[in-house]
Amino acid sequence: MREALAEAELALRTGDVPVGAVVLGPDGAILGRGHNEREATGDPTGHAEVLALREAAQRRGEWRLSGCSLVVTLEPCVMCAGATVLSRVDRLVYGARDVKAGAVGSRWDLVRDPRQNHRPEVVPPDLISEDVAFRCSDLLSRFFARRRIR
Repeated sequence: MREALAEAELALRTGDVPVGAVVLGPDGAILGRGHNEREATGDPTGHAEVLALREAAQRRGEWRLSGCSLVVTLEPCVMCAGATVLSRVDRLVYGARDVKAGAVGSRWDLVRDPRQNHRPEVVPPDLISEDVAFRCSDLLSRFFARRRIR
């Protein structure tokens, strides 16, 4: 999660919402990294998770990321939860809940829907270090607090 947080910090430089993600291979090596780039690139699919999954698939040479874990600082939205399922990652770890748009239990639960043909294991914030979960949510809280002041 430290690497995902470092990616989230990179998003701040371009005014993007500070969300970062990494894809870990079965051996724990980082296969893909991403941070939000919607503002920087004007790409509506420029979410951290999508970018990290793309890089991991390219590095691996296939779209199936079986045996891999996606670690992200914020609960994925519907698009990113769908990409998580479709990429066949085995585990999804996220650091902060998204009560407005989260699709891993907060608003919807796309990844655990029994109608899906693949359902990754989910590790929510309450099952990770309290300090790490706080850092993920605090980064987002500070970002949005600064935006409201302007």
